[in-house]
Amino acid sequence: MPALNSFDYAVVRVVPRVEREEFINVGVILFCRTRRFLGACIRLDQARLLALAPDLDLTLIQNHLELIPLICSGGPKAGPIGQLSQAERFHWLVAPRSTIIQLSPVHSGLCVEPEATLSHLLKTLVALNGLV
Repeated sequence: MPALNSFDYAVVRVVPRVEREEFINVGVILFCRTRRFLGACIRLDQARLLALAPDLDLTLIQNHLELIPLICSGGPKAGPIGQLSQAERFHWLVAPRSTIIQLSPVHSGLCVEPEATLSHLLKTLVALNGLV
């Protein structure tokens, strides 16, 4: 049996009106230290979001969401945050915020393959009917 690896993850949410605390799950960030993996998958369902808040600037939100996987990948294109270690980038990403893009509390689990686990979490926590 393959070795299990511990991982931490958080769900990416769009919270159109912070004071109402309504949100739509739009992605997942997963960090697996032992496999040296930090990744994010984002899937913004624009129709669902517009049903909740028809006046949102979807282009602006999509642009901000696209930065999350870039920061996970690291490197110069991700700016100063991209130069940090994987653990530091993960903790920076999941730090509490009261902005339109927020993350859930961090949860933990065990996995064999972090990439497959990230895909599974996206299907179960973000996609409607398990479709991505």
